[in-house]
Amino acid sequence: MILASAVVSGLSLGAMYGLIALGFHVTYVVSNTVNFSQGSSVMLGAVLGYTLGVRYGLPMPVAFLLALVGCALFGILIERILVRPFVQRGSNAWLMATVAGGIVLDNVVLFTFGKEPRSFPSDLATRPIDIGGVGVFPLQIIIPIVGIGIAVALWFVTRHTRQGKALLAVVQNSDAAKLMGIDVNRMIVATYALSTAMAGLAGLLIAPLYNVHSEMGMLFGIKAFAVAILGGITSAPGVMAAGFIYGIGEALVTALFGSTYTQIVMFAIVIAALAAMPNGLFGRAPVKKV
Repeated sequence: MILASAVVSGLSLGAMYGLIALGFHVTYVVSNTVNFSQGSSVMLGAVLGYTLGVRYGLPMPVAFLLALVGCALFGILIERILVRPFVQRGSNAWLMATVAGGIVLDNVVLFTFGKEPRSFPSDLATRPIDIGGVGVFPLQIIIPIVGIGIAVALWFVTRHTRQGKALLAVVQNSDAAKLMGIDVNRMIVATYALSTAMAGLAGLLIAPLYNVHSEMGMLFGIKAFAVAILGGITSAPGVMAAGFIYGIGEALVTALFGSTYTQIVMFAIVIAALAAMPNGLFGRAPVKKV
């Protein structure tokens, strides 16, 4: 019974990690950069959803939509201010700049939203249903469905729409894409907006199961980056699969040994896995051109 409950919890956690990690994937494959403030985007989505929906009483669908728009705008600002200027100069300082951007956002929220954790009320996280003798919150079922749905939608868009095919062209060869008339910079901006929106969605989904506060996204962001590397950051299915593997593993370790050992065991496993498979579980070694 405990193990079954842990697996259910792990699936919802894994879907959340996978969503955030997909944000790392889309920016990396398109621009060869990543946004290390992804964890802050998780927090921003949850805080905006709480502020608009609970504090100001907007209908939850409207509050969620506005929160996702806010997260997407944050992603655009990150790309335009903290990434592009450094990339254009051939500098890797965007690494530290995106970390600093996340810290700035965390502290702005700390001073405006407050330090105290807030409960995000939702019937989906307060009334468990019985499935095979296991009490499961409806939200724990919804989160994996949404995560898989987003991954499938991302695959469909990139394979069967004009904008998606343009994005794939940028991934394959950005210089050739420019010659074909594709606005590469606009595509990169779009991926940053998409990545932070997905992180914000993860924050909105997980908020009713956890307290909302200014520091909630930091550890989630670190774990999601570990998931992205573990799955093979160039492989979207690999990243999502690694999210579920990590989430279930984390829940099982917590159930069997206690939360004290969770981070020790899981990050030790990540290190061992990457030592054995440097390109991740589903990644491929880069092709060297001569």
